[in-house]
Amino acid sequence: MSPRKSDATRRRLLDAATADFAAHGIAGARVDRIAAAAGVNKAQLYAYFGDKLGLFGAVFRLHADAVVDSVPFTADDLAGYAVRLYDAAVARPELVRLATWAKLEGVATDNLATESSAGAAKLRAIAEAQRAGQVDASIEPRDVLALLIAMALAWSPSGLAAATTPGDAATDHDRRK
Repeated sequence: MSPRKSDATRRRLLDAATADFAAHGIAGARVDRIAAAAGVNKAQLYAYFGDKLGLFGAVFRLHADAVVDSVPFTADDLAGYAVRLYDAAVARPELVRLATWAKLEGVATDNLATESSAGAAKLRAIAEAQRAGQVDASIEPRDVLALLIAMALAWSPSGLAAATTPGDAATDHDRRK
């Protein structure tokens, strides 16, 4: 199989798996349904990802990386970071659904907020801003980041407030931000 065809097959599998996992959760997702939607056989799916959890991990990382890459972080503008996360969650609700399913089903995902290299850089930046007096130093950097993420996702499907959608009125989005 050529590299281009291989990349296209892998992408179709990731797209089909995203839809299935987001809709049905990890336990409810079906490998045969995902393979059929991607136009491949189950053996190809297993060759690419090993098993269903391997596929879920690849899907989760794909969407999490896209959000991390698209949401710039600076410790001098933590409120702006929370607003950009809010916007990313509205634009990519599948990531929020995937993360929620993982939590509900007890499937460990990397703690992208604090344990990835991007997360570690954010924690260092927050600690530096605390030393400079820009951020309250009485709160642990991990807790500052967790609070920012919680605020940004308060209106997501995993939050307790009414879930936001891209179709909500601009005034509603502005008020939440």
